[in-house]
Amino acid sequence: MKILIIDAQGGGIGKQLVLAVKGSMPDAVVTAVGTNSAATSAMLKAGADHAATGENAVVVNSRKADVIIGPVGIVIADALFGEITPLMAKAVAQSSGKRILIPVNHCDNIVVGVGDLNLNRLIQDVIRELEKL
Repeated sequence: MKILIIDAQGGGIGKQLVLAVKGSMPDAVVTAVGTNSAATSAMLKAGADHAATGENAVVVNSRKADVIIGPVGIVIADALFGEITPLMAKAVAQSSGKRILIPVNHCDNIVVGVGDLNLNRLIQDVIRELEKL
């Protein structure tokens, strides 16, 4: 299974996702794409098999992924403090891969009904969804 993890800012969510995915599915090929070098570096250090940075990396790797994982902002243009470009959001949204989106309420995007859930619990939910695929 080819899994793409996308994150922005400091890559904290992406880092935790890489650790959890590689821990539960060691044979999965995890590609980490950060919107900036700090996010990419954090995910690579966490054990991603491949890593790249920037808009084109999101576009290209979204076409190749079986599953795309990241905060909900990866499908919203200008989200994550402006790090998600319209082209990035479109590439993720139009990918033929499954998307597993983490509902985080920040950067002026609020997912109602979610509240302030614990990030560790949300990542466990991501792993459960991956295991169903």
